[in-house]
Amino acid sequence: MKSSFRPSSTIVLSVLMALVALPLLAQAQVRKLDPQNLYRYWILLNTQIKLDAPNSGLNLDKPGCAAVTYMVGSDGVPMDVELVKLVPKSDLGPMAVNAVSSFRYGPSLTNRNAEPVATYYIVPFNAPEDKAARQQVIDACKLPGYDSPH
Repeated sequence: MKSSFRPSSTIVLSVLMALVALPLLAQAQVRKLDPQNLYRYWILLNTQIKLDAPNSGLNLDKPGCAAVTYMVGSDGVPMDVELVKLVPKSDLGPMAVNAVSSFRYGPSLTNRNAEPVATYYIVPFNAPEDKAARQQVIDACKLPGYDSPH
């Protein structure tokens, strides 16, 4: 009598679901930090970034902002960089993504294990010099759901 092993479809389905859930579980455990509290985990190392602005396009000369989400990986390099808000609509979004992708971080003294964290950065464009007017432009790109560390 010839016997063959045929895993049941329930076992195969369970294994596949577990493989799909692992990255989601790891991602769910990443701390989401408000940008003002990122320094508690990561210190921005580069102080200048050179970018080329487009010569022509939509709303290039208007005051505005871009909110770019990302995760600071354990190596201090931004990962999963994504433009999530652009006010007003313009062709400056890719420039904001390139700026954030160029950031490099070192762990703070309280983050000796180099714990990755998710955060966002607001890139202002043509913001007024007046502090209150500048803050109003930046406030348009604030994102909910990012907490202060406890």
